[in-house]
Amino acid sequence: MTPGARIAAAIEILDSIQGGQPAEQALTRWARSSRFAGSGDRAAIRDHVFDVLRNRCSDACRGGGETGRSLMIGRVRAEGTDMTELFNGVGHAPEPLSAAEQSVGEPPQAKEDTWNVPNWLADAFTQSLGERAEATAQALTLRAPVTLRVNTSKTNLSDARARLLDEGIETKENSRAETALTITKGPRRLRNSSSYLNGLVELQDGSSQAAIAGVQGTGTALDFCAGGGGKALALAASGWRVTAHDMDANRMGDIPARALRGGHEVAICPPEDIGRAGAFDLVFCDAPCSGSGTWRRAPEAKWTLTPAKLQDLIKMQAQVLDAAQDHVAPNGQMVYATCSVLNEENEGQIDAFLARCPDWQVTHMQRWDVDEWGDGFFVAHLARH
Repeated sequence: MTPGARIAAAIEILDSIQGGQPAEQALTRWARSSRFAGSGDRAAIRDHVFDVLRNRCSDACRGGGETGRSLMIGRVRAEGTDMTELFNGVGHAPEPLSAAEQSVGEPPQAKEDTWNVPNWLADAFTQSLGERAEATAQALTLRAPVTLRVNTSKTNLSDARARLLDEGIETKENSRAETALTITKGPRRLRNSSSYLNGLVELQDGSSQAAIAGVQGTGTALDFCAGGGGKALALAASGWRVTAHDMDANRMGDIPARALRGGHEVAICPPEDIGRAGAFDLVFCDAPCSGSGTWRRAPEAKWTLTPAKLQDLIKMQAQVLDAAQDHVAPNGQMVYATCSVLNEENEGQIDAFLARCPDWQVTHMQRWDVDEWGDGFFVAHLARH
């Protein structure tokens, strides 16, 4: 496909998203109906779509509207690319800009437009992050790093880097965690590489790795909201005997294969068995959250989050904490974590828990910013008095 044809495809997909289709569904449907598109074409089109979703407000300003075509016009203008090379009507490229399209569009001015978040979230960012609010919002408009966790039960950092390099994947050490490598070249080769298939490395954000690295000791661990199992695997690689649980058992479907690949033993506890699971030295609660620290990867979420949905998540997080504490053994610890940058889901949630359960205390609390090393992340370590 030509560069212009890729722009036209992105416009079509963006119109589907504007019509109510989830982004991943719209991308998948387009790919299935467009078998002529190669893997490089699909990757480039995906990048166009997600770049717009990260910068939707400012692209709408520059493009003069909310249609897929207007948003892509705004994106091309933001990138400083020659419009006539992409919007020329040649082959499958979009038609040239009309006189009206050439005359509309202006640089973003309002806070929600320059920050690329809904107006109510701009206020929430300011309340939660203070002077870091604008920098965080701007960081979320960029592409996220692709970061690997080196499985130290099988290899070490330097050997993993050498193996990956032999397979055409260049990396650099990530300062957020000692086990973290950020891919600088060849990320799309990872899935078929022997380093990945043999469990030497796993995809995991640097901040998530740092959160696990900060957990002291070993023993029995319950990953209370395990999802796909990334943190369960990281705990197992650190020497913990891990049981994974999630209120949606289907979310844990990939854990056995991932554990086998990494050489770990991770027990699976379905929802109906959690009442008989007993007590653990560590209960790790990576609670459901807004995911605001990860919106570089899932930018659609910042446009679909509402104040009501956020309040529902806050209620769910409180329920997770209240339920998880029953599984902490005497002298054990509970870790609460989110990939959110919002105070209500982080420090505010911990304050509310301590008010409900005064027999607990915080032993450690930390935030990580959205930056080149990782996502926005929060963690609090809790122990009974």
